[in-house]
Amino acid sequence: MSLLFEGPTEYKRLLTDWDLVEANDNKAGFISDHVAAIPTRGVEYGFASAVDVAIPYRPSVTAPTIPQQLRFYLGELTGLLFVVLSTLFILAMPAGLTRRGEVSAWMNRIVKRTIDILGAGVGIILTAPIMLLLAVLVKLDSCGPVFYTQTRVGMNRRKGDRRLGRAVSADNARRRERRREDVLGRPFSILKFRTMVVDAERGSGPVWASKNDPRVTRLGRILRKTRMDEIPQFFSVLKGDMSLVGPRPERPTFVADLSTQIDNYTSRLQVKPGITGLAQIENGYDSSLQSVTRKVQYDLEYIRRWSVLSDIRILAKTVVVVLTGKGAC
Repeated sequence: MSLLFEGPTEYKRLLTDWDLVEANDNKAGFISDHVAAIPTRGVEYGFASAVDVAIPYRPSVTAPTIPQQLRFYLGELTGLLFVVLSTLFILAMPAGLTRRGEVSAWMNRIVKRTIDILGAGVGIILTAPIMLLLAVLVKLDSCGPVFYTQTRVGMNRRKGDRRLGRAVSADNARRRERRREDVLGRPFSILKFRTMVVDAERGSGPVWASKNDPRVTRLGRILRKTRMDEIPQFFSVLKGDMSLVGPRPERPTFVADLSTQIDNYTSRLQVKPGITGLAQIENGYDSSLQSVTRKVQYDLEYIRRWSVLSDIRILAKTVVVVLTGKGAC
């Protein structure tokens, strides 16, 4: 018996030694790259016996596995993403960010803002029952509104605007300059639980709180000692006026006054004010010019050495301050 096999290059060969194939347990055998053989019994698509049979041979093609397909498409997607991001960087990135250190500062702001949004969101959810209880207690403790709003001075964005090369009209620029001449930063409204009697500054005007301040209510003493009156400021963080960690926001009157008495006071306005901060946990509330001077040094140290880890450490220490009342007025 002889079988004729045909290879992909039309190469033909007559095989007479069938023993080479039978050793493969009636399965297809491969003699060389261009020669293949199948048995005369148990052929998958039919049977042949004692005749010459021409069978075209094609190398078997194995379908790619799912992991192989995933690796292929992931590689294609990664390459496409690299091209898109590179194009956006070249065409859309402001020229100012290509200066040394600017990209790092830009990324740091994104990281800090992300932490602020996540932290404030979680904080609002976790403290919602506490805020509801405190609102009832404040209302029962003394006459007046539950919350207290006050204008504070936020971050001075003028330097950032110039660095990023943002164009503004002449009228807008003049309005912004007049605003900064007045308060040296961006004013915003802060929200706190009321801890003093209504119209506490009617006779005295803007003054610092002092130890055993008679204007503070009974519940207000507890709230100030535990810093729980600051909880509503989570909403200011979500809005973007404040950060979780940063210098304490001050009133425009105090900022204008202290900026002329304390060196580098306005440097603390380079960053957003915070609910808590290094100065708050180390020095407590402002009570005198000396205490403010110490807090400014803490604020400048925080700005110079800022990192995500430092914010985490300050937040952890804030928990201790809340539990122990350390530094409260």
